[in-house]
This record gives sequence, C-alpha cells and structure tokens, in this order.
Amino acid sequence: MFDLIASDLRLKGYSVQKDALPVQLISDLLNALKAKPPGVLKKAGIGRAHGQQSNAEIRRDEIAWIERTDEGAAEQWLEFSAQLQQYLNRTLMLGLFSFESHFAHYAAGAFYKTHVDAFRGQANRVLSVVLYLNLEWGPADGGEMVLYSDQNPQQILETIQPLGGTLVVFLSEDFPHEVLPAKRDRYSIAGWYRVNTSSTQHIDPPA
Repeated sequence: MFDLIASDLRLKGYSVQKDALPVQLISDLLNALKAKPPGVLKKAGIGRAHGQQSNAEIRRDEIAWIERTDEGAAEQWLEFSAQLQQYLNRTLMLGLFSFESHFAHYAAGAFYKTHVDAFRGQANRVLSVVLYLNLEWGPADGGEMVLYSDQNPQQILETIQPLGGTLVVFLSEDFPHEVLPAKRDRYSIAGWYRVNTSSTQHIDPPA
C-alpha cells in the first residue's frame, strides 16, 4: 500500500486507499476517541499559534491532539504514521521531519468550508493525512471530503466518503478541500507531515 500511495503522490499529488488499516485498529481508535473525558475535545480553530481563533462560519468540528505519550491504539497509529513517513522519505525524497495529528469529531450539521492546509512558502506542512473511523457510513450520512483542483477551484477531483479504514494522503499546499455537513456523528483523524524550518531566529515546530 505504501508503494501505491507513493505512486499516486508522484503522478497526481493525492492518494485514496480503502481498508488501509485493520478493522480492529479502526474500532480501537474510534473507542479511544469516544472515551475522551468531557472537555478534552475542544472546538477547532483556524490559523496557528497566537493567531488561532474559532470561527463557526468556517468550521464546526472539535478536536483532541494525539500525543507521543499516548498508548494503545493511538500508539499504533503513530507507529503506522512513522513507517509511512520513512517510506515516503526514502522513495520520494520529501524530507519529512515530524508528524502531528488529532482526533476529530463532526457532530450532525458540522462542516469545514473550503481551505488549504498550508499556504505556499508560508508554512512547513508538506503532506496531509486523513483516516476515517466510522465503520458504517452511507451516502445519506453526508460528511464527504471534497478535493478541488488548485488550478481550477471549481473542478472537483475527488469526493471521498468518510468510511472507516479509508486513508487519504495529499500535498498540503496543492489541494483546496472541504468537509460537507455531516448528518450524524462523524469521526476521523487528521494529520500533517512537516519539514524542519528551524533557523537561528526560531525553533521548529512552532507552538
């Protein structure tokens, strides 16, 4: 599968892989998300660091960051992500330096309007990753992720149903995308591989 992802990234800049991880791991990740104590999941913001703010007109999901110290299913997810990072660095010479990810919950009616994960030359997110956790999901449930062409923002490249086990990987700067309103609780993991932009003025990654 890693070879398929690398080939897709080389040819078109994104890859969609169904049944990417074992069903048991997807179930365990979903249970870990649902078991979060009240208050751990926070309203997601837009922007980074001190410039981050909440805007319900743009996105209405809630998130909880996955930490390196997490155990169980989250630890297995981080190990999978590290293996993918190593393979893509070796195959595509991407220079991926670190990885960050969070659980995401979209309640019924929640959405995330069209955006890009990194602006050209202004961020160090290189590769975006999304893993879906709902083991049962149909067209009537909504919540699809729509990938658009960077050259023609009106052109839909792919509409991806958030069915558990589906893994989406794409170049962070190159693909505007959105999450359509969900009709019921929608669970996923979103992550980003980054390059190191440390200098004498700052240490990467930023807070």
